[in-house]
Amino acid sequence: MQTHQAKRIEIVIEKPMESRLTKALTDAGVTGYTVVPVRGGSGRSGQWTREGQIGRAGMVMVVCLIRPDRLETLLDAAFAVVERHIGVVSVTDAMVLRAERF
Repeated sequence: MQTHQAKRIEIVIEKPMESRLTKALTDAGVTGYTVVPVRGGSGRSGQWTREGQIGRAGMVMVVCLIRPDRLETLLDAAFAVVERHIGVVSVTDAMVLRAERF
């Protein structure tokens, strides 16, 4: 089966910023993403939970798979939202089937 190179982007951000982030990604031409609730974790400030330091709104993770040539546009859009808020952006290499979907 043939696979195709892609980039997987994971963006963890405060829940109240979710709609702003997903709008920015859509405006940048991202055709699909998945939003997953984040229950807790650990970072610079130590461990946290939805009931802890970041308030009751919590965090979400937005996951995108895109063609490598679209990465910079996506990162510019994501950074415009994330730079002033709690958030982490990671990029990894991925292989996908059905490249036409990305």
